[in-house]
Amino acid sequence: MDKFRKSSLLLVLLVIVLLAGCNGKNDATGNANDTGSSNASPTATTSASTADLAFKNGKYDPPIEISTVLMPKKYTKGDTQENNVHDRWMLEQFGIKHKDTWYPAGNDQYRQKLQLAVASGEKLPDFVMVPTDPVLTNQLIDSGQFVAIDELFAKYANQILKDHATQHPELWYPFTKDGKKYSLPILEYTDNDNTLLWLREDWMEKLNLQAPKTIADLENIMDQFKNKNPDGLAPKDVYPLAISLKNNTNTWMGGLDWLFGAYGTVQEQWNKDANGNLEYGSIHPGAKQALAKLQEWTDKGYIHPDSALWDEGKSAEIWTKGNAGILPGANWVPDWPAPDLLKNVKGSKFKAYPVPAGPDGLMGTKWQNSGVNSSFMINKDAEHPEAIFIYYNYLLDNLANPSIGSKFEYGFAQGYDWDTVDGQPTSNKDKIKDFNNDFPFITGPARIPDLYMQTLVKLADGNAPVTPYEKQLAEFRKPENWYAAKVVMSQADIRKQNYFTGAATPTMISKWNLLRQSELETFNKIIYGKLPVDAFDKFVANWKANGGEQVTKEVNDWLKSVAQ
Repeated sequence: MDKFRKSSLLLVLLVIVLLAGCNGKNDATGNANDTGSSNASPTATTSASTADLAFKNGKYDPPIEISTVLMPKKYTKGDTQENNVHDRWMLEQFGIKHKDTWYPAGNDQYRQKLQLAVASGEKLPDFVMVPTDPVLTNQLIDSGQFVAIDELFAKYANQILKDHATQHPELWYPFTKDGKKYSLPILEYTDNDNTLLWLREDWMEKLNLQAPKTIADLENIMDQFKNKNPDGLAPKDVYPLAISLKNNTNTWMGGLDWLFGAYGTVQEQWNKDANGNLEYGSIHPGAKQALAKLQEWTDKGYIHPDSALWDEGKSAEIWTKGNAGILPGANWVPDWPAPDLLKNVKGSKFKAYPVPAGPDGLMGTKWQNSGVNSSFMINKDAEHPEAIFIYYNYLLDNLANPSIGSKFEYGFAQGYDWDTVDGQPTSNKDKIKDFNNDFPFITGPARIPDLYMQTLVKLADGNAPVTPYEKQLAEFRKPENWYAAKVVMSQADIRKQNYFTGAATPTMISKWNLLRQSELETFNKIIYGKLPVDAFDKFVANWKANGGEQVTKEVNDWLKSVAQ
């Protein structure tokens, strides 16, 4: 499964949870001024009283028109682009309707259209969705067509947005320039991709092994998996640790961030040192220790010799086919690829374990993000720049975690993602998936960043689900997911964030590809014993001399510019 398909899988699973637990009980039709920027338009300023009244009432009266970006794939139940359940609801709920909205066929077409529009000076929508792309983000900021949102955010953002931004000020870093913030962040679940270890629990039980607390414990487990295999496999047929070395070693499946973390660093990302400065994790002295351990494990046959050829999806196959006992992955592994293991190996079981500590008691893994999925920029010519806040605030306050008895208790719109059967409301998993995928909300589904993992932990602790969101999560996610989330959150303090989220620096543009190629080649050769471990020292010296030292300076200059 490639990264795109993996992301799509996660989106479908989380959408199922979110929309099933939140949405249009008695609504069969789906009824469910940038004053801080010098380039704010006069129109935006004069609409302030209209905006204040709309926020007071929760609705524009008379209705207003906005333009934005939507990417629906198809319509159902007779809906059309001009007349559909989402737009009927938006007009009824907010007094907002579409004009001149873009309907691109997909993400690639949208990026191309957006870049061409900026380059040609074409009129852009009022609210422009910006994919997670630092280069594109900076192009849009530099175009001069969008306003800084500092004062709009302070005045109109709801408490969920403000609280999360206060807790994670780094979420603004990709959208900040000259001390101003230029994009409204759209929130995403946090911690969902954090690393833990999935072990063959049937092997653990048959060998009477305990949970690995240290790297030394894990080595003992790997040795027994290989040389005393409970399924009777010959040592030559067992490679206990399933990893991917083809593209990145810090990745979403079969990654090695947890091993490097056991030696005080997380590779392939920019971590903060003790003084708050950014350092590249792959040149940290701890990386040399991690590579030495990997070389040792390769020599002992714990790692398959073809791992350097395997991408993330391929790395999981050796585990699902029964020839590996340890798969580094996220809490969602029970949804994929674990079902393949159960199908392929009779009597197999799996269980999530915390990542182990290194010889000095250190632990660490990557942290996926600051709870941001994408963002929206506001056109300087937008007549109602605050309208995006009315819309998104409502989604966060009402659809992300609806209360019992609310209009969104069962779903967004009756007949679309929920209905009644024999007089009882019911949510249909396929309906929910199709509805959200085919007609997304402007901002995408509303997500409170820490709600997802907190709810899974609550379920894992044996608490009965109470809210609609909790009930749907309990129904759609497996107990193995619940427990895995608890494991992840039990180690929340070991996560290391990649703090560089800006566009490539000048030296990165000219030198980074060569630096990364050198890194991957050197690391793989050390892991496979084609270079001695001490070759790491020469790699670091060459990395610094060939542009890495200048990149480090530029990255830290960037951090100072956005973290004011």
